[in-house]
Amino acid sequence: QVQLVESGGGSVQAGGSLRLSCATSGITYSRDCMGWFRQAPGKEREGVASIYAGGRSTYYAGSVKGRFFISRDNAQNTLYLQMNNLKLEDAAMYYCAAGHYCYTPLQTTGFDVWGQGTQVTVSS
Repeated sequence: QVQLVESGGGSVQAGGSLRLSCATSGITYSRDCMGWFRQAPGKEREGVASIYAGGRSTYYAGSVKGRFFISRDNAQNTLYLQMNNLKLEDAAMYYCAAGHYCYTPLQTTGFDVWGQGTQVTVSS
């Protein structure tokens, strides 16, 4: 059974940094696309970043490119999202997700296992 548990969220001032972690278990080779999504109140869940095949390919939403960095430690079974220069609009619940092959790396339809989320709050 695949399980994903996020941590690392919190409150930060604009311009600050946070690193999110997602502890994984039960991930098999076929479900080797891992991603981070976020959802703000009243908005749809959107893809932030994804990583395929242990880092062979990475994908980023335009709004976070150059500020957020996704990585994966296979030995620790952990997915990370380093978030730098945070903006007010980055505030949201952040979710870790697992899917197959990254055919649609930033779309929720490409992922079938989700964590419970970790809250990120950004203040001015």
